[in-house]
Amino acid sequence: MKTLAGKVAVITGAGSGFGRELALLCAQEGMRLSLADVDEKGLEATRDLLPAGTAALLQRCDVSQGWQVQQLADRTYAEYGSAQLLFNNAGVAVAGPTWTTTEQDWEWVLGVNLMGVVHGIRNFVPRMLKQGDECHIVNTASVAGLLAVPASSVYCVSKHGVVVMSECLHHELQAASAQIGVSVLCPAYVNTGIADAARNRPGELADANPEAAAYEERVRQAVKKGKISAADVARITIDAVKENRFYILTHPAIKPAVEMRLRDIVDGGQPRNPMP
Repeated sequence: MKTLAGKVAVITGAGSGFGRELALLCAQEGMRLSLADVDEKGLEATRDLLPAGTAALLQRCDVSQGWQVQQLADRTYAEYGSAQLLFNNAGVAVAGPTWTTTEQDWEWVLGVNLMGVVHGIRNFVPRMLKQGDECHIVNTASVAGLLAVPASSVYCVSKHGVVVMSECLHHELQAASAQIGVSVLCPAYVNTGIADAARNRPGELADANPEAAAYEERVRQAVKKGKISAADVARITIDAVKENRFYILTHPAIKPAVEMRLRDIVDGGQPRNPMP
């Protein structure tokens, strides 16, 4: 995947944040785009930023619903006949103590963050295998998929799932001798708008953690102080695709905390707080 021109990129969560910046970079690389999001206005804003002449189809898609991701795949293949680069990128977040989380917190976040990736893999990988050409899949996780962050259990569980699913997928595709690379994107705090993800929370899943507000405000402030931008993360990600790198850690300063957690597991001690 060193050359992207002429190939097809599918991007979920393309209406803002990483998804929008990935769309812009893929367009600059000469790719054709299939862009999905629940936020139709955001999708249209992304389209308006694309270079003139970029082939881009837009699809409203709730990735937590498998049938909607299947529709996205059906439309992509009907329009373009193939897909070489899949970004399972859509994501949401909640915060607060584990004991006050609601069932709907879990259903919403796991539905989007974890099952959204599952649906992307199930609907695109079999078709990619039939294509027989070089393809690549990028699953957006987080450093929260490598650490245990207090007051973020719902989010961490969803992102740990994405990391291990990506690792399993990598091993499986290697065993199948498939020409499909896999990467898992694990950024830290970046100002993407995910701190305000509740704007797209379905009404039927509105029962939120009653103690979330103070914790979510801390996350919002931390995100605003992020030292790299969504555009930076997108560039790092595209470079990783071209280099076929699996783990994409955009914030190297987090590595000691990851190492500390692994050391605690190996040594059998009490887990230390990565964010004291």
